[in-house]
Formats: sequence, C-alpha cells, structure tokens
Amino acid sequence: MKESSIAIRASGLKKSYLVPVRKTGFMAGLRQVFSQDKREIRAVDNVSFEVPRGQFVGYIGPNGAGKSTTVKMLTGILHPTSGSVTVNGISPQRERQMLSREIGVVFGQRTQLWWDLPTVDSFDILAAMYDVSPGDYRRFKEEFHDLLGIGEFLNTPVRRLSLGQRMRADLAAAMLHRPEVLFLDEPTIGLDVVGKGKIREFLKRINEREGVTILLTTHDLRDIEELCDRVLVINHGNLVYDGDLANLRDRAGLPTALSVKYAVMPPGIRAGQYLARNGQPSPTPRDGAWMVTRVDAPNRTVEVAFDRTRSTAPAVLMAMQELGEVRDVSLTEPLIDDIIKRLLDDQ
Repeated sequence: MKESSIAIRASGLKKSYLVPVRKTGFMAGLRQVFSQDKREIRAVDNVSFEVPRGQFVGYIGPNGAGKSTTVKMLTGILHPTSGSVTVNGISPQRERQMLSREIGVVFGQRTQLWWDLPTVDSFDILAAMYDVSPGDYRRFKEEFHDLLGIGEFLNTPVRRLSLGQRMRADLAAAMLHRPEVLFLDEPTIGLDVVGKGKIREFLKRINEREGVTILLTTHDLRDIEELCDRVLVINHGNLVYDGDLANLRDRAGLPTALSVKYAVMPPGIRAGQYLARNGQPSPTPRDGAWMVTRVDAPNRTVEVAFDRTRSTAPAVLMAMQELGEVRDVSLTEPLIDDIIKRLLDDQ
C-alpha cells in the first residue's frame, strides 16, 4: 500500500509508565513515599496497524485496555515509549503544530470549547486560530446548522448546553478547519437515543461524502454496527483482533435476545424450552431453532435467544407471532464487553 493512501500508521507502538511498588505492613504509606522501588505498567504494548484514507474504524476494548492512550499518542498528546506513528505522513510527536491542521479530535468527557463564553465565541476563536477565511467560516456555520443544528444554541454559553448540544458543538468545532482525519473518543457517551442518532448521521455523512478518515472508540455496539467498516480490538495494551464486526460476532457466538409482549399470554411456554420454526414447543434443540430464556406471565412477555448467523430477527418474530397477537417487541444485541470477553476467553 502506497504511503499516500495511508491516513494512520502505527508501528510497534508502546507506552509504559513506572509506578511505585505498593508497600504493606507498619507505616506502609510512609515507606512507599521514600521507596525507589518501581514497577512498569504497559498501557499499550507493541500495537501496529494501518488505516487507509477514507476508512471508518472502530477501536474497542474493555475499560483500561489502552484505547484512549493510543488515541492520545496518535494525536500527539502523549509521546510513545517506543515505536512510531504517522498521521497523513506527519509525526504527531515531532510536528504536532503541523498535524493540528490535518486532524480533528473529540473527547466525549472533555470539551475544547470555552466554558463561560457563548458557543459562537468559541467558534470565532477557533476560526482565527486555524486562519479560516470569513467566507469559509460563514459557509461552515450555515452547513453545520443544517447538519447538526448548531444555530439553535450559538448564543448560549457552553456551560448551559445540554450534553447532546455540547457534543454537537464539539463535533462542529473539530471539523471547523476541514480536517482529513477525525479522532473520536466516546463521542456518544451519556447521550439519549435521539442525540446518538444525530451524531451517527453526521459522522456517516462526513465519512461517505467528504472522505474523512475516522477512528472511533466506543462502548456502544450500535455505533460500530451503523458506522464502522472495520474493528480493532485492544486488551491489556495488545491488539487482539483486526477485522469486521460480523466476523467478530460470529467468533463470539453470543445470542441475540428477542422479547415479545402478547395481548394474551400463550399457554404452555416455559423458560429453557425450545421453539420450532413454526413457533410451537419443541422437545429437543435439534428440532427447535430458539431457546426461551425468560417467561413473565403477569406481563405477558416471552424472551427467546437466537443465533444471528443461523436465523434472522424477522424470521424469529414471525414464528413468535404464531403463538398469539403481539403487542410489543424489543431486540437486544450482545454488549461489546461480552463479545470481547468471549473473544479473549477463546484465545
């Protein structure tokens, strides 16, 4: 792959910290203060990957796996202990000021906006910092009002914005200078369904229509499903998976749960039972496709678990409708943490 076609390259990336060795016994705290004993913590350990231009990559893993540390090294906030990084051919450590014009960064739990100023003042400051022309800045405000609705709160101080409004403002700020690469660290954390939907729609648009390369860390499986072409999984600082979500889900083999509420509770249904494809009880798993995992008779609710690689949600629902009139349906996918745990357990 030619260098010009690569947006992000990490090679043998490591980040280690030395921390004091914990002491025990009498006056342990005092002895620890004066002790020279240290131990090495490897937050990121020999991580290598390449991201082609225009790709949307999900970077996932358990808490403390090394996701945020990697993003901070890719953006120049942290220096690696060893290994190398280039973003658009630029070293984040040696040429951070040059890189700042090529990238946008959003940390879900922090903001780059000025807390006590009206939102538009933050945009004004950033436009001046990046030498955005008046014409481009005017077009930015018009376009991003259409995409993210920022015009609704331009004159509102950042501290008075809701979490969803602040995230939209932070995304707009990160894209104000039209970067080619966007790093996102938990951008939908804490948002409601509507807020997440707006963020996802915006990210999908800038990736597909403008070719912006995006690296996304998230704990929300729906973010990965709807947005990402590729998934990287990190655990204890090591890269343990690189591929698509479908293959990752297949390797995990975790079931999807379908919960159905009936107008009248069907008789004879019990937890642990299998249902055949016509919705009727089945005595053995070979004759049945889905297992009943929960029965809540007072609320007329039946939950079944099924394998997405062997059945589809519409097919399961059609079979469940054979049991009676359906009033409500909900679908629950396995959590990212559960998928990763199964992946690691199988290694």
